[in-house]
Amino acid sequence: MLESYIQKKRKQKDILLMTHIVMGYPSFEASYEIVKQMVEAGVDLMELQIPFSEPMADGPVILRANQKAIEGGSTIEKCFKFAQRVARDFSIPFLFMSYANIFYKYGMEQFSDQMSKINLKGAIVPDLPPEEGKDYLSAMAKNHLAPIYIFSPETSDKRMAYISTFASGFIYCLARKGVTGKTTSFSKEIAAYLKRCRQATTLPLAVGFGVKDKADINFLKGRADIAVIGSQTIRVVEEKGVHAAGNFIDSLF
Repeated sequence: MLESYIQKKRKQKDILLMTHIVMGYPSFEASYEIVKQMVEAGVDLMELQIPFSEPMADGPVILRANQKAIEGGSTIEKCFKFAQRVARDFSIPFLFMSYANIFYKYGMEQFSDQMSKINLKGAIVPDLPPEEGKDYLSAMAKNHLAPIYIFSPETSDKRMAYISTFASGFIYCLARKGVTGKTTSFSKEIAAYLKRCRQATTLPLAVGFGVKDKADINFLKGRADIAVIGSQTIRVVEEKGVHAAGNFIDSLF
């Protein structure tokens, strides 16, 4: 199970690192090389985003990557094949991240069955709250996959406790409201918010949205279990090329 993997790894490290790629950006072969470099640099788990035309939780960096991947021919079937390849070749857990329309269009049960078949461990679907996710939750439970749910600074304590009853694996805590890729101020306010998150669930906490460097990750040590790097990796690849991904991850430890 994903949760037990995280707990075991946390006994060895102060904080784990989860990264994020958009499958097919800048190409599938480049995506594979980025995954390879990041795993070799010590990443503990990874989100594989299935490109979507309207990724509402994502800022301009990841939005552009989604658009370019789709223009380059990225499809759900190609993403499944890519995910199968990396899950076979690398020992860390991989999760899908995408939007509800992708899952509904494919068919919830079929999608979950395929995830299980290729050894994916769970999924993050930002626009599918538990009230609307009965079919999704049933399909995930059938295949022992983790539905990852989200807390934000605007989430009430009562809502956090409610969401936690549906989640497994870990809780994804947004460091701020808004979309990915914007600047986040890691401060006492975030520390207080993460304390609320910790009180609401027994699951490990992952923190993303604005985590970009070693200082941010150091701030999260003792407050969260997983730091999530998303947009910044894509920026590095865009500015310095695919082969800069590993060096960037190295700089975070």
